[in-house]
Amino acid sequence: MSNTLSTLKDALRANLRQGGLAVALVVIIAFFAIATNGQILSSQNVSNIIVQNAYVLVLAIGMLFAILMADIDLSVGSVVALTGAVAGVVTVNHGLPWWLGVVAALITGLLVGVWQGFWIAFVGIPAFIVTLAGMLIFRGLTMIVLHNLSISPFPGGFREISSGYLNGLLGGYGYDVFTLLLAALALAAYVFSEVRNRRRYLANQVPVASRGIWIGRIVLVCAIGMAFAWKIATYKGTPYVLIILAALILIYSFVAGRTVIGRQIYAIGGNREAAALSGVKVRWVRFWVFVNNGVLCALAGVIFTSRLNMAGPKAGQGFELDAIAACFIGGAAVTGGVGTVAGAIVGGLVMAVMNNGMSLLGVGIDYQQAIKGLVVLGAVAFDLLNKRRAVTA
Repeated sequence: MSNTLSTLKDALRANLRQGGLAVALVVIIAFFAIATNGQILSSQNVSNIIVQNAYVLVLAIGMLFAILMADIDLSVGSVVALTGAVAGVVTVNHGLPWWLGVVAALITGLLVGVWQGFWIAFVGIPAFIVTLAGMLIFRGLTMIVLHNLSISPFPGGFREISSGYLNGLLGGYGYDVFTLLLAALALAAYVFSEVRNRRRYLANQVPVASRGIWIGRIVLVCAIGMAFAWKIATYKGTPYVLIILAALILIYSFVAGRTVIGRQIYAIGGNREAAALSGVKVRWVRFWVFVNNGVLCALAGVIFTSRLNMAGPKAGQGFELDAIAACFIGGAAVTGGVGTVAGAIVGGLVMAVMNNGMSLLGVGIDYQQAIKGLVVLGAVAFDLLNKRRAVTA
């Protein structure tokens, strides 16, 4: 009996280390569900949390890859403002099709990434300095492009990027069948991946969780996933930004975990000199990571500008802090080499749920900022404590 309890205790401790952030997110949601009498879990509010915070999650994905290399990007908020301004000038001031505004914004983000990647990777200036300079440069360029004035309104097609929904493709009475089917297919793929990974680990004699805990985790994830899908389906269906975000999560999770460049990024963050000696082209990898981050910032700029229906010189202020906080809450290490796309997304959702819940409770912005700061500090401290326990275990 004592051996069984000891085994169960060790298994729970190991899974807490791996899924502590997910548990924290569930606890936070449960707290606000009780405090707001279920208002935070209404279909409209659940959909709004995703739509209103999609740009932060996009920024968090790009920021994660910089942090994995022990770098940082302080310019993302200014790049969001600049790319939104470019889209506004193209579509509103010049009256060109909305999709040309999106293309122009993405090209601007690409050029920003090339500029910063060059100074960081090939000149050797620390990323902190280059992106700090970029924060000022691109904010100034935003003011120049906009003549320090806001641009509004945008064409309907552009606004649909953040306010549009896929609804009614397969019918449904009071709910969207397509949304539920999409969620079921995604969860089926998740289950298939879990089964395949477990078989591979067992074949290679890699330690895994007990069958009961493993099955329980899968059932819990599927239940939460379908509950989320039901909330979305009973409002307006699947938001376009959710589809964009899901595609990014899949692509970048695959890049980080299944490709050569993904392993090289982790290697650079773990030990840059050792990675170079092992044949990794460190300069080019760092260059392309910042190019990629520029494009993702542009995409976030398009999404944010579309939601706001306005491009302004002060847009994006503080966004870099939200993206960095999402990554660190999600388990990324300041020293690099540690972190996942899923973790960054969950970290971003923690911040999003807290912002939404505190707003519903009428908590002032001053208290919100202080509480979020404490959560960031607590999340990092919790992660460090778990790592120390893992070392001493």
